[in-house]
Amino acid sequence: MSKEYLTFKEAMSYMGFTTYDSLRKVIKLGLPVIKFGNSKRISKTAIDDFMQAHTAVVHPSKEVVNHD
Repeated sequence: MSKEYLTFKEAMSYMGFTTYDSLRKVIKLGLPVIKFGNSKRISKTAIDDFMQAHTAVVHPSKEVVNHD
């Protein structure tokens, strides 16, 4: 049984982040944090929903090569 509510460290691992700065940026963009007492948790479902809502298709630009 996997747990639904993750510590910040677990959430970072789940999202593939290596720094707290990356997690803080995502929280500032709207990822909800659950606070109770001195503890903070992030829901796996909230992470999945947030990532889905912020998914974009990026098309690589065609590079122009000048052979002069």
